[in-house]
Amino acid sequence: MRRRLINSTLAVVLVVIAVFGISLVIVETRTIENSAQESVQSEAVRLESIVDSRLVGGERVESGILSEQITPQRYARIEIPGRPVIEIGTRPKGGLITAELKGGQGETVRVEASRSTVSREVGRTLLVILAVALLAVVAAVFLAVRQANRLTAPLIDLAETAERLGSGDPRPRHRRYGVPELDRVADVLDSSAERIARMLTAERRLAADASHQLRTPLTALSMRLEEITLTDDPDTVKEEATIALTQVERLTDVVQRLLTNSRDPKAGSAVTFDLDEVVKQQIEEWRPASRSEGRAIVRSGKQGLRAVGTPGAVSQVLATLIENSLMHGDGTVALRTRVTGTQAVVEVTDEGPGVPPDLGARVFERTVSGRNSTGLGLAVARDLAEADGGRLELLQANPPVFALFLSLEGDQTDGAGPA
Repeated sequence: MRRRLINSTLAVVLVVIAVFGISLVIVETRTIENSAQESVQSEAVRLESIVDSRLVGGERVESGILSEQITPQRYARIEIPGRPVIEIGTRPKGGLITAELKGGQGETVRVEASRSTVSREVGRTLLVILAVALLAVVAAVFLAVRQANRLTAPLIDLAETAERLGSGDPRPRHRRYGVPELDRVADVLDSSAERIARMLTAERRLAADASHQLRTPLTALSMRLEEITLTDDPDTVKEEATIALTQVERLTDVVQRLLTNSRDPKAGSAVTFDLDEVVKQQIEEWRPASRSEGRAIVRSGKQGLRAVGTPGAVSQVLATLIENSLMHGDGTVALRTRVTGTQAVVEVTDEGPGVPPDLGARVFERTVSGRNSTGLGLAVARDLAEADGGRLELLQANPPVFALFLSLEGDQTDGAGPA
């Protein structure tokens, strides 16, 4: 592209120089020739006037007197009837410029000049024009190279930006070049980089969330399937298989929920559901794990509540809270349901040391963890709760009390104020 810009600029300049240069040469040549002809004609008029005045006055007409009236290197011939021809100078050879006049006394005055003087003057003019043309070409080359660099350098830079996007580096460069069209391309590339960065962040977040949220349920499902392979009791096999199918359905719902949140965190699919059923399901699923560690899971509080939300998402939030209590807490894990205002609240607590004071509310931030975990569980649980209009809060740090707030269906309030 740089070569094409330089070549096109030079072509335009050369065409302009050729058109105007040839026209200028023609005009200057004619001007020089006319000027030389007028000079010879003027000298002929002057000589004729002097000769005529001397003849009228009866004075002598001599070459010595007349030679002072013409330019050196020019030739003059005066013919007077009845007198010898008077010649001034040496007659030039080659091409001539002549002027001939007849006087009132019958005399004839002829002045001649060599055309070589005109040729030399034309040659000097051509040299000046060629020098100016050469200077114009040099200036055009300089400007063409500069303009080509100004245009190609941003294009190279934009190509590097596009290559970086293609190689997985979506950082916008925010460079502008002072050329509206190129700046528009840079704006589009920066916008694309920001969109790609958001998409990559969402994909990585989805992968991390899915890995974290599915790890423990899959382990529990695997344990139930192992129990099925180890028992010969049909009733036990049927019971465990039913529970396993329920877990599979919940895992499918969790995956779908994570995919939905990765595309639009505000998108929800809330329905009215039986809160007691979800709490009971979680207690049954986590009881084997708690027994293996010599701990218990209990529930208390108001029953018969119908909340608004996504059952799978609520199950996953409770599963995260129970898992955190089993992993980081101590003693009995207690689930308590209550009503505050127009909301149902599920509190999860244990008898462990609780949340370190330096974490506080930051415990819901991603990658924030006080005990060498990934820090994703509570962050994902909060996102799942908020997607359906609920919220997840830390009501008390020591002992830890996490509360899931959900909207109630219809009129199930108990008149209590908000907690």
